[in-house]
Amino acid sequence: MLNNWKRYYTFIDNVNILTKLLLGISLFFFAIFIHDFDFMLYLTIVMFIYLIFMSGVKWAPLLIVIAITLFFGFTSSLFMIFYGEGSHTLFKFGIINITSESLMRGLHVTMRTLVISFYGMVIPFTSQIIYVFYSFMQHLKLKPKIAYAFMASIRMIPIMFTSFIQLRQALKMRYQVVDKSQRKGLKWINHLLIPTLSQSIRKSHRLAVAMEAKGFTNGKRTYYYKVPFTINDVYFIIMSILLVILAFCLGSFFPITNITDIR
Repeated sequence: MLNNWKRYYTFIDNVNILTKLLLGISLFFFAIFIHDFDFMLYLTIVMFIYLIFMSGVKWAPLLIVIAITLFFGFTSSLFMIFYGEGSHTLFKFGIINITSESLMRGLHVTMRTLVISFYGMVIPFTSQIIYVFYSFMQHLKLKPKIAYAFMASIRMIPIMFTSFIQLRQALKMRYQVVDKSQRKGLKWINHLLIPTLSQSIRKSHRLAVAMEAKGFTNGKRTYYYKVPFTINDVYFIIMSILLVILAFCLGSFFPITNITDIR
């Protein structure tokens, strides 16, 4: 599905998924210890631009994902904004007490969420799910039996969705000759979910038996796909470091709020 969203490809599409995950985790812990408001503000802007240009995704799905991220990023800080402490009150109504200090702390938490989200969204947009598990098998020594089971289960998701749609359409036809009392509420759910679950269980069992018969065990095996570390991984690491340095320099030389410690 993600491949259908792509407009163009960048060198990040050829970076090993382990490199992306390692840098994403590193950025997560690094962002926790950033207390400079201007640094975080510029880092959010830089990561937003990075997402726009390096994801290669069409505008419609990209804007939807960004809107959802902004919504959850802002709502995650509402508790701190509404009930924070501070001496300069901006708005007070009942138990809600918004101060300038709580507002800035809440915005800081929001930007921290956005930085990690914007950087992290590039990972699924530039990675193929099959290469994720191949990389885990080849570099992290994940057991092939487990990796192939996950890949097979992911491949079954669209099959399950198709079965669900077909069953729903079939029920619409059958309900034309069925009394309304027998197709409302929980009965409709039972008519739809139970057959879907039973079909999924049967397909999963057949898949497991087929994998055992084909020799998908924990022993050593050769791989059709090779997922090595390349020069693109080095470029990606350098680019990620430069993005952080750029945000730091902008926050140092062009401060907006001059808040160096938001705690």
